[in-house]
Amino acid sequence: MSDPNCLFCKIVQGTIPSKKVYEDEDVLAFHDIRPVAPVHFLIIPKEHVPTMYEVGMAHHRALGKMLALAGELAKKEGATDGFRAIINTGRVGHQEVYHVHMHVIGGPHSLGPMILKQK
Repeated sequence: MSDPNCLFCKIVQGTIPSKKVYEDEDVLAFHDIRPVAPVHFLIIPKEHVPTMYEVGMAHHRALGKMLALAGELAKKEGATDGFRAIINTGRVGHQEVYHVHMHVIGGPHSLGPMILKQK
């Protein structure tokens, strides 16, 4: 199922172009258009699921595949000494596109601390 107004659903359908990293029947991985590191791509389920709040056991194949592919694809893209896998959820989690997606971010340099501690 897809959402006709969803940016990522349009990428899955091919109506919006992307620079693909990987694709199969369940997931699509493509480069982020605003990378924050030398390696920055997204892995998404092809089925439209707005947020992690709506994820259920019916989605385990696609979400499991997203996690299983992250390391292999990160290494292939050049993140050979570590990477981050991030899924932002909801307003407080700074989710910008309401279609579940995992950012895979890495490169040859340190990414710095994950979250700055509040004093």
